[in-house]
Amino acid sequence: MGITAELLTDYSLRWVNHMADLPIADWDAMAKPLKTPFFEWFWLNSMETSGSTRAQTGWLPNHLTVWCKDRLVAAAPLYLKGHSRGEFVFDHQWADLAEQLGIEYYPKLLGMSPFTPAEGYRFLIADGEDEATLTQVMVSAIDQFCLQNQISGCHFLYADPDWRRLLESLGFHKWLHHSYIWKNEGYATFDDYLARFNANQRRNIKRERKSVTKAGLHFEVHTGAGLSDQLCNLVYDFYSDTCDKFGWWGSKYLTRQFFQQLHPGYCDRTVVFAAYVDDSNDPVGMSFCLTKGDRLYGRYWGAFEDYNHLHFNACYYEPIDWAIANGIQLFDPGAGGRHKKRRGFPAAPNHSLHKFYHPALAQVLDNYIDRINTVENQEINAINADLPLKPLVAEDPGK
Repeated sequence: MGITAELLTDYSLRWVNHMADLPIADWDAMAKPLKTPFFEWFWLNSMETSGSTRAQTGWLPNHLTVWCKDRLVAAAPLYLKGHSRGEFVFDHQWADLAEQLGIEYYPKLLGMSPFTPAEGYRFLIADGEDEATLTQVMVSAIDQFCLQNQISGCHFLYADPDWRRLLESLGFHKWLHHSYIWKNEGYATFDDYLARFNANQRRNIKRERKSVTKAGLHFEVHTGAGLSDQLCNLVYDFYSDTCDKFGWWGSKYLTRQFFQQLHPGYCDRTVVFAAYVDDSNDPVGMSFCLTKGDRLYGRYWGAFEDYNHLHFNACYYEPIDWAIANGIQLFDPGAGGRHKKRRGFPAAPNHSLHKFYHPALAQVLDNYIDRINTVENQEINAINADLPLKPLVAEDPGK
């Protein structure tokens, strides 16, 4: 790998365990131009200061940073993981294989925004820097760290598609997965969105929307200055209640303090869709989303009372209605649920990136990952062949 003399002279690498030790301005100068909000300094620091990501929860922050003299010019948000929970890329089969081979799978080195299955992970590189060279240097440092500390592997989840290609050239294997993503196909109104469905599913969605109104509920959208300490604290109550209902599958990763810190620090990114009984000021259910630019991300939801179709309205229909009105072009509603395809969310491919440092695991990954990806691609095609959507009519180029 060609590292220039200038790089060796002026640049240094440091492993940092606390976002609070990193300069906010330098970090956000690299993170804020990204399409995703989940790598901005406030979000990652709040994970740490709230106690959500720490050694005791199996998420030890171990960020790799590059400095040009006193200026932070590159960074990789990284965590040493003692388990695979909260990742939504299910590598338990690799962990089981390692156990059968007598290999210690954990800890592993992980790159992602914790608990956030949204595409966009990449190294942060300052404007004007040589991205390819710095990326090579950082990957070399990661390789050295993992080998010296007997770390089984390094994994980057929900990788940025453009960045992914660079990492593949540096020895990482891509693993194909899918999310369910809504895209704005030129909709001006919610009725335009409904018009995309076949007649049967269009009737179903209208019925699900009306059932909430018939139950005496209405929605209000809270964002920016419309948020409050009380409302952000209440988001945790709904989140916690939902996690408790689903037991192990609804693992409670985030603390109350994390949600309390959203106000006022992250109000410009936060959107809450709250359902109210018509004669009450207290929400009975809500969904919590993040927005940035022309993108909307669904994160959590909850309801204290059981109303038919409240979930679909809070998590899909109300956010889509708001998205159309606010120029949102892409809505990622969060992990799980093939029921999303019935509501206009096709399966969209995304990739994780993996490198094993134990030769036996590396050999298995190299031999089988293409077959695994072929099966996943077939699954994506099968899902999208069964969407209840009418085909788009192409415009006449002669018009």
